[in-house]
Amino acid sequence: MLYLKSVENTKPHVDRISYPYNIPSIHSLDKLTFRSPVTFIVGDNGSGKSTFIESIAIKSGFNAEGGSLNFNFSTKESHSNLYEDIKLIRGPYRFRDGYFLRAESFFNVASEIDNLYEGDQAKLEEAYGQSLHQCSHGESFLALMHNRLSGKGFYIFDEPESALSFDSQLNMMIRIKELVDQNSQFIIATHSPILLSYPDSEIYKVTDSGLELTHYEETEQFKLTKLFINNYRQILNELGL
Repeated sequence: MLYLKSVENTKPHVDRISYPYNIPSIHSLDKLTFRSPVTFIVGDNGSGKSTFIESIAIKSGFNAEGGSLNFNFSTKESHSNLYEDIKLIRGPYRFRDGYFLRAESFFNVASEIDNLYEGDQAKLEEAYGQSLHQCSHGESFLALMHNRLSGKGFYIFDEPESALSFDSQLNMMIRIKELVDQNSQFIIATHSPILLSYPDSEIYKVTDSGLELTHYEETEQFKLTKLFINNYRQILNELGL
């Protein structure tokens, strides 16, 4: 099930001057097509991957700091205006559930959840299992995945692996599969070679020429992780450690 089929940048090239268009990948971005229920965006820090998926989330109606469609709060505005320039080409069906999980501001989302359910512990537990501030950062991510997300959903995740152990990332992949089987679509920005192994997903790497389709074993995340594991003593020695 594809709720979002493609994204088009409507900004004329001649006008792509100021931020965020000083990021080469954003400057070169014209169109990206989604063909799989699970799409990954990979790239170095500062390459523009988070800026790109953030713009999709805001254009889709999500709060810039994360949450579901009914979240409307702001602690500090830090998002770009890229969402004003992009056009979303949607599929024939509308999603029933949706969530923007942004790792760097998830603490703010957890606080907003507590505020929304203040005085109604039963509804909080029904929706999220418990207060997300009463568990670890990683446990709160998994609590969201297993309790709040219900399928037939459009889910945008920005670096969800940041709080997750190896086992928890495998747990997240199992839950992603369950939600995909319930007609959900995921767009995920990640550095994780574990999450990137998700079967039948599509991976776009961020380059100065835009976003380019690539294969799992061709990603820097896979190649560098494999290189390090197989040669970690030599690499540490070369680093003077």
